Amino acid sequence: MKEVHVIEARSDRINRRNSKKIERIRVAAYCRVSTDSEEQLLSYNSQVLHYRQLVQSNSEWELVEIYADEAISGTQINNRISFQKMINDALDDKIDLIITKSISRFARNTLDTLKYVRLLKKHNVAIFFEKENINTLTMNGEMLLVILSSLAQQESESISANVKMGLKMKMKRGEMTGFNGCLGYDYDPKQKILTVNEKEAEIIKYIFNRYISGMGCYVIAKELTKLKYKTKRGSTNWGESTVRGIIKNEKYKGDLLMGKTFTVDPITHRRLDNFGEEDKYYVKDHHEPIISKEVFEEAQRILAKRSPRKSMEKGLKREKYSRKYAFSSMMKCGFCGSTIGRRSWHGNNVTYRKIVWACITGTKKGKKYCNHFKSISEQALEAAFVDSFNLMCTNNKDVVVEFLKTVEESIGKSNLTKKLRKISEDIYKLENKLSKLVELNIDGIINKETYEAKYHDTTSEIEKLKDEQDQLGNAYEEQKELEKKMKSFRKVFDNNELLEKFDREIFENIIDKVVIGKVDESGIRNPYSVTFIFKTGLQLEEDCTVKKPNGIHGIKDETVYSYNGIDTCGDSCTTMSSQPLILLVFQQFCDFYSFSKNSENHPEKDLKRSIEIRIAI
Repeated sequence: MKEVHVIEARSDRINRRNSKKIERIRVAAYCRVSTDSEEQLLSYNSQVLHYRQLVQSNSEWELVEIYADEAISGTQINNRISFQKMINDALDDKIDLIITKSISRFARNTLDTLKYVRLLKKHNVAIFFEKENINTLTMNGEMLLVILSSLAQQESESISANVKMGLKMKMKRGEMTGFNGCLGYDYDPKQKILTVNEKEAEIIKYIFNRYISGMGCYVIAKELTKLKYKTKRGSTNWGESTVRGIIKNEKYKGDLLMGKTFTVDPITHRRLDNFGEEDKYYVKDHHEPIISKEVFEEAQRILAKRSPRKSMEKGLKREKYSRKYAFSSMMKCGFCGSTIGRRSWHGNNVTYRKIVWACITGTKKGKKYCNHFKSISEQALEAAFVDSFNLMCTNNKDVVVEFLKTVEESIGKSNLTKKLRKISEDIYKLENKLSKLVELNIDGIINKETYEAKYHDTTSEIEKLKDEQDQLGNAYEEQKELEKKMKSFRKVFDNNELLEKFDREIFENIIDKVVIGKVDESGIRNPYSVTFIFKTGLQLEEDCTVKKPNGIHGIKDETVYSYNGIDTCGDSCTTMSSQPLILLVFQQFCDFYSFSKNSENHPEKDLKRSIEIRIAI
């Protein structure tokens, strides 16, 4: 038998990267606390002191650095700056050994723990977990590490679930949680109350007043930047999204909505907007309002009208909603349904200028796409509304009053509130029944077949009632909107003052949309018919074949009353109403030029002498 000599392992440490002997082990320590409470910060300071003394007590160790993350959750390593720096230093051959209190302090995610243990082990860097007494370079396999790391992850998930439950209980009690600052309010963390910051509140009032007057978020943001008003973070650079967020924030009317977002995964801490996946908690009159409820609701109505989401849900084309002029985004072509746009027609002489409104599709794409449209003078449209309103308020007032009375009586008889309350009570009873049914099944009082049959019937009935509840809820919201429109309309109508000139405020208060052009039952097309559709459902139609108040040459902008300054763009979708019931038809005689394009796509003008006006419901 051959003689074998054992070459004993060296007691000193070798750096495998350069094969040199390590005189002293380069040690780093990692410590972390999850919150910034006084108790946790004391724990953090204690950890730092402990590791300094530990390294200094060992003559073979050399302290490189103590890496520490304060008030950082252990579930997300990307947020732990010192941790990332420590790993990079270890990979750059600056560290031989990392000491940490426990696996949960290092990482509360099994995958992250194994990832960094294997990465550092590959570079001959050890991790020593004090609590578990594990050295990653000398341990036999990863089984124990995996088990202990999984327990740490389970602990993290359990803590997250407990915190989430605690927050929900607070929200149920109406206590504010997760307040991150809100322009216009100061927050007292001890009393947990919001108080109005008068200086900032002026900015909020400015934003809402500008918005309901017709300005868009983009324009308001530009104005605020120009005025050098400051955001909550102190910036004077305002963005469109910041203004929109303020307009949507219910806190400004004194209410509080909690649960707007929710955490998908306690490990990644990924948060999503809550579209109904989790409960929300709404507290009315929670604090002092800055904006009245009426102003806030009006802003929401405008916001909903401009939002593209409504049109996308219905599969309709997203359309521009501009309020630069009174007629902007209010008029539709009666032939193709496109928006009616404002145009300036010029002759060779610069003094010749005419403002008209025409179908955008026919103007941009040609008569092939909308063959019957004709442009109508802006002054003719203004005069048409004035004459229509005055005629409605005088000769036909009894008809309108009867119409308003009929609509208001219909609203009063709907009993939607009682129906919604009854359905809510029925759902509550069925849910209690379902809960008792589950208890009976758990206690073994009923058999499986009976339980499953009753459970299926009860849940089906609940779903059916919830669908009915949603439908009635939508009808209730529509009814409230109609009541608001009726109130606005009656306020203007009861004033009983005739108009001497076009009034944009009155126009926007009572008119929902305007349709230019019509096709009658015989198929005859009238491009000079103007239908005014009131917000109550009432409709007025005029035949715009003429208006010439001051001549057509050299018209100045100040003679037009529907212009209101800055362009403000948003988005909305407007649908055409069903066929109206005609109450009144009359001719308005006035001279104006209509402009259109001929077959060669060249502009040509045509003198018209009347406008057909219709009132309908």
